[in-house]
Amino acid sequence: MNIRHITSLAAAAFAALTFAPNADAHCQIPCGIYADDNVIDSMHTDWETIQKATAQIIELSKDPTKNIHQLTRWINNKESHAQAMQDKVLNYFLAQRLKLDDADKDTYLKKLTLCHKIIVTTMKCKQSANTEAVDTLHDLMHDLEDLFGEKK
Repeated sequence: MNIRHITSLAAAAFAALTFAPNADAHCQIPCGIYADDNVIDSMHTDWETIQKATAQIIELSKDPTKNIHQLTRWINNKESHAQAMQDKVLNYFLAQRLKLDDADKDTYLKKLTLCHKIIVTTMKCKQSANTEAVDTLHDLMHDLEDLFGEKK
C-alpha cells in the first residue's frame, strides 16, 4: 500500500464515521410518530422498572454472595432504564419539545428546570439504591406530565 491509498482509506473512514446517522436517537424531523404522552408513558415504564430494580437490589444485597448474579442483573437493568430516561429527556424534550417563546419565558424556564432535575435525579438513581431518589423521580414524572402532557 502506498501513502495515497492509506490517506484515501483514512479519509473514507473519517467521512463514514463523521456523517453516519446516529441510530440511537429519534430522527428529529416532524414525522408525527412521537407524541409527548407516548414518550412520557414509556418513561413511566422506565421508572417502574427502576423502582422494582431498586427494591430487588436492596433485598438481594442482604446476602450478596448467594445472590450475586441476580443482583448484577437488577443493577444492569436499573442502569439501562435510568439511561433510557435521561436519553428521552435529552433527545426528545430538550432537543425537540423545549422552545424559547418570548411570550412565555416562565413556562420555558419551568420546563428547562424540570428537565434538569429529572436528569440529575435519574443520575442519583443510577448511583445507588436510594429509594428517596426513586420517589423524587416519580414526583418529577408527574410534573413532566403536567407541563408537557396533552391537555385533554
